[in-house]
Amino acid sequence: MDDVTAHLDPAAFADLLAGYCLEVAPGQQVLVRSTAQAAPLLVELQRAILERDAWCFLRVELPGEAAGFYRHARDRHLDGYPPLALYEARKIDATVGIQAPDDARALAGVDPELIARASRGRRDVREQMLKKRWCSSLWPTPAGAALAGMELGEFAAFVNRALFLDRRDPVAGWGELSQFHDALIARVSRARELRIEADGTDLRLDVSGRTWVNSDGRRNMPSGEVFTGPHEASATGRIRFTVPSSPAGVDVAGVALEFRDGEVMTATAERGEEYLRRALGTDDGARRLGEVGIGTNYGIDRAIGAILFDEKIGGTVHVALGRSYPETGGRNASALHWDLICDLREGGRLSADGQVVQEDGRFVL
Repeated sequence: MDDVTAHLDPAAFADLLAGYCLEVAPGQQVLVRSTAQAAPLLVELQRAILERDAWCFLRVELPGEAAGFYRHARDRHLDGYPPLALYEARKIDATVGIQAPDDARALAGVDPELIARASRGRRDVREQMLKKRWCSSLWPTPAGAALAGMELGEFAAFVNRALFLDRRDPVAGWGELSQFHDALIARVSRARELRIEADGTDLRLDVSGRTWVNSDGRRNMPSGEVFTGPHEASATGRIRFTVPSSPAGVDVAGVALEFRDGEVMTATAERGEEYLRRALGTDDGARRLGEVGIGTNYGIDRAIGAILFDEKIGGTVHVALGRSYPETGGRNASALHWDLICDLREGGRLSADGQVVQEDGRFVL
């Protein structure tokens, strides 16, 4: 037993993904994407999917593969996609992506414009995949642990708690959180305006008539957020993101944005400002917000450099530059979807139509 499996049972993890998250049914075709670092979980996922009388397709990325693509890709590879990719996206019933980096900074040296081009080029495939059942998760690796500032065993135990796998009945735990989300949504869905206040932050968003989504672990594991799509021309004010971000392995921190009529007017960053500038130039929709979310998972009590986890921290809010999720009623279209996190746990406040919903990281329902 290694440092990871001593703290995180891959069989229990796989059953949670195949059962609770994806609800795999007989005859379905399930695509599983990850790296060789996640081998213990991938083998168990294959077992869990086959036991549900479904088909499992493993897509395992090798070390250096992603960076190698950007080194050698021609224009057709960056600006388009092979027909087989779209055919696969149409035929697959469900997909799960497991983050398991062997090098958390593998793409740090890649020109952000190449990454943006590839994202734009695969838009049709991405949109098709999002129509199906999908889930994202993470397997602890030495690179991920180093990024989080933890020993590998400590990191695995942290992930185990965030997944609720430390509980006797993890599914019941997610059910309890889902019920809390229902109460939170009942509160915020009546509001016209959300206001986010913190040091360097005073941002107002119109969310009237938009649909709030209960993210209770079905799509992201771990999860713990409710989110919606704000009206595209409504963001007004400024916001400073105190939680660092690592999109595509690039270290970005101290981002501050100022909005007028929904559009980013000024943007600065203490680190990674060039990446920020390039991201905002992805397309016309990249300068507007596609999402506002409220983090509710108090099992995640610190940032680890993985947005999948960091945006769920209990006591935070996040907004996403770029693409809206259509189920929220949001209409912003973009190849970019970048979640940026604002910590409210020390002197922050979230209010809905002037009534406090969360203060100093604690909910007031």
